[in-house]
Amino acid sequence: MIWIPITVAAAALQVARNAAQRSVMGGAGPWGATLVRFLFGLPFATLFAGHAWALTPGAQAHVSLWFWLACLAGAAAQMGATAAQLVAMQRSTFALGTALQQSGLPFALVWGALVFGDHISAMAWAGGLVATAGLAALTWPRGAVVLRPGAALSGLGAGALFALSANCFRQASLAFDPGHPVASAFVTVMVVQAIQTVALTSVLALRNPQTLRAVLAAWRQSLGAGFCGAAASGLWFTAMTLSPVGPVRAVGVVEMPIAALAGNRLFAERLTLLQVAAGLVTAVGVVMAALG
Repeated sequence: MIWIPITVAAAALQVARNAAQRSVMGGAGPWGATLVRFLFGLPFATLFAGHAWALTPGAQAHVSLWFWLACLAGAAAQMGATAAQLVAMQRSTFALGTALQQSGLPFALVWGALVFGDHISAMAWAGGLVATAGLAALTWPRGAVVLRPGAALSGLGAGALFALSANCFRQASLAFDPGHPVASAFVTVMVVQAIQTVALTSVLALRNPQTLRAVLAAWRQSLGAGFCGAAASGLWFTAMTLSPVGPVRAVGVVEMPIAALAGNRLFAERLTLLQVAAGLVTAVGVVMAALG
């Protein structure tokens, strides 16, 4: 059950990374902010991987074809998911795009069980679905909902691709060295971030060089995002090496109700009765998934 506190720590670092990314989005735009987590995270990911490997006696590298295929597929799926999420937000609203993305949780359970053969208990399935329902209610926008053509499909596609990428990363880490999950996870993070850095930097250099310049100009703010992003990814990958992706994703959504409660306590943001109920439902689903 060590994967549970690892997942909670990963979620906390992800919140910090998101905050740092938002600070550079104004000048660099959404794709520039996306590149930040890869480009500035890669040096830290390399440092973390080197230390994890050096501090793990008996670690052995198994660089198989399956490892490379899983890394490439996961990296591509994650970048595709980011693009689909941006489209969903553009064709609806930020809040609705976020709510639609929560479909990634049940998709993670489905991909893991049906495609990769993960054993997931009935309670974990139920917990994932309960957490998804609570999270969707918590993030669903208030007032009128605008859905332009393709918004719902893009949002669901983002959830499916994020879930697929997470399962691919689990497979890559298991293939590299299943006996030493921490070292294997951090090495996998390094390889995946290197692939994504080269791919996205090349695309921006050819199609939008001003965005690339804006990213490089904001290097001071971006270092924090890179550090938190690399650390969060390493912990996510470690948790997903120790447990199927579905339960990990279910426990990871604990950041949403915690963030809502923190906003109420620290910034006097009012919570509606529906939000309070949704937060409680999400918490119940998280507990069920963890115990399953």
